Amino acid sequence: MAGQLKNPKKQFQLNPNWAQLREQLKSNGFKKPSEASETEIPNSILGKRKSRPGDDSCDARPNPLIPTSSDSSVTDVIAMDCEMVGVSSNKSALGRVTLVNKWGNVIYDEFVRPVERVVDFRTKISGIRPQHLKKAKDFRIVQKEVAELIKGRILVGHALRNDFKALLLNHPKQDIRDTSEFQHFLREGRSRALRHLATEVLGVEIQNGEHCPIEDARAAMMLYLKRRKEWEKSVKDFVRLKEKQKKRKPKKKTGVLRRPASE
Repeated sequence: MAGQLKNPKKQFQLNPNWAQLREQLKSNGFKKPSEASETEIPNSILGKRKSRPGDDSCDARPNPLIPTSSDSSVTDVIAMDCEMVGVSSNKSALGRVTLVNKWGNVIYDEFVRPVERVVDFRTKISGIRPQHLKKAKDFRIVQKEVAELIKGRILVGHALRNDFKALLLNHPKQDIRDTSEFQHFLREGRSRALRHLATEVLGVEIQNGEHCPIEDARAAMMLYLKRRKEWEKSVKDFVRLKEKQKKRKPKKKTGVLRRPASE
């Protein structure tokens, strides 16, 4: 008994057949689980990560509102967006105006000091705070600079009538591309909010909280570029129709002869 306890390994020696089989497995490239784990640890560090919901890099799409070019020149097409504040006459006044070129790069971005006293900065939507207007440009200076930039160029925007009203400016109708009025962006003949168009057409979310005029102007520009070909065709067709109507000679009015009044 004592001898058996001193040499317990002799009691559990492998059968020669099993030992031979193990050697064959080793020669064929098979390893014990412990041996495999030791040699494969370095590879596992750079191996596949544990998959997580929503963590698939293949599904990640680039944001279309990020400019793909560094060109900040004034292009033939410009997009504009304005943010308003409330003034003492219980009206809206221009608080900030932004212009971007067709690449989405900012070519003009200024806070504006209204002529009247500001009583509501509308920060939750406009993003404008009192400190922004302390050193802001005078309204008349901004008005002049914007007018010079957009002159002779196609102007893109959403509900531009509100921006023109705030700037006290006009622009030729044939040079306006308003995403709130374009036929293909309407639903049942009604205009839709810019944020809804951005989500549906561009696949991006905007205006979640304070509005960013740079982001909004870029969204309007991208919407225009998506439909530029057919949009420009519809404008040309409209201009041709107007020209034909002008060239038409007015029909002669045929009136009924009245008998002279008796004396």
